[in-house]
Amino acid sequence: MSILVNKQTRVVCQGITGTQATFHVRRSLDYGTNFVSGVTPGKGGEVHLGLPVFNTVKEAVKETRANASVMYVPAPYVKSALKEAVEAELDLAVCIADGVPLKDMMEIKAMLKGAKTRFIGPNSPGIITPGEARLGIFPENIHIPGHIGVVSRSSTLTYEAVLEIARVGEGQSTVVGLGDDMLIGIDFIDVLEQFQQDEDTRAIVLVGQLGGTFEEAAAAWYKSLQNPKPVIAFVAGNAIPFGHRMGYAGDVLTSGCISAQDKKDAFAEAGMIVVDNINDIHVRLAAL
Repeated sequence: MSILVNKQTRVVCQGITGTQATFHVRRSLDYGTNFVSGVTPGKGGEVHLGLPVFNTVKEAVKETRANASVMYVPAPYVKSALKEAVEAELDLAVCIADGVPLKDMMEIKAMLKGAKTRFIGPNSPGIITPGEARLGIFPENIHIPGHIGVVSRSSTLTYEAVLEIARVGEGQSTVVGLGDDMLIGIDFIDVLEQFQQDEDTRAIVLVGQLGGTFEEAAAAWYKSLQNPKPVIAFVAGNAIPFGHRMGYAGDVLTSGCISAQDKKDAFAEAGMIVVDNINDIHVRLAAL
């Protein structure tokens, strides 16, 4: 099983005729992802990568019954692209772009309240269910189907976590990259809850990092569970001096005033298995 995406997910690509979209959608098609259409305003009626192109998401949904979107659009256009996805009542929208203006993200968060659409991103590698669907930029060759869920705020370290899982001969049920901006769509709690409900996910690897309070909120939620699945947690930035401000958007709010150790302590106190080195993940997995 999996969460959020699988072989049945019918995907529309917003911005499909762009260079990056063309490259990654072609890879995702080769991977077996069920892309059914694309959207590029002004290019409706064309065919790209063998897929029909529409002017709007609503048209794409009406004609191809798409229920998820991956966006390869520049940051200034993310808000309007997400608005289309929400109005078309897609189940999921995935955003790769970084540099989305904070004001736009505040409006997007308001837009998502009460909406059917779940939003992954921005500044995210996307989501992949190994062997079934790839929405984003994940290096698909390192993923194998299995029973370990992965949720991460760090793109590169997500790949490291996946390789750690492979070291014990396991694979992943689904891998979700949340994005590391100050404001994001779904968060750790949303994904952990999905994994808790997925019968085929037996354990979870969580990768946090400095900035924001997403980790602390997830720890408090996990602590409230009666019979939680084991979570192995790693927090990037332990070697960063206290008070140092990181260069990514997620650290703007806390300005270096919450250390990686603070986040690790919160996870440990909640009952998660905390590792100091990402290369220790496979050791703790093997012990489960």
